[in-house]
Amino acid sequence: MREAYEVIYAPVVTEKSSDQMESSNIYTFIVNEDANKIEIGQAIEKLWDVTVRDVRTMRYSGKTKRSQMARLARNATPGRRPSFKKAVIQLAEGDHIELYEAG
Repeated sequence: MREAYEVIYAPVVTEKSSDQMESSNIYTFIVNEDANKIEIGQAIEKLWDVTVRDVRTMRYSGKTKRSQMARLARNATPGRRPSFKKAVIQLAEGDHIELYEAG
C-alpha cells in the first residue's frame, strides 16, 4: 500500500470541475499513473476523512510540442509534454472537501 500523497498529486480546478463540485459533489484530481481505483479511493478517504462513492479514471498521453527555436531549425527534434492520469471522484451525500481556503 502506497502513501496517500504518493497516489494523489494535485486537484484540478477548472470551470467545469468547479461547477461539478458545487452541483454534483464530484471532485477531480491528477493521480499517479500506476494507481488503481481502489488505491485512489482509499487515499481520498484517508486524506480528507470523507466517504467515496465512485471513482472514474482517464489517461491522457503527452502532446508533442516544438520549442520556439526549433521553428528555425530544419532537423530539430520535437519535445513532449508529460502524460498523466486524472481521477474523477464522487463523494457520498453530505461530504465535502475543502481544496483551498477563501480569504
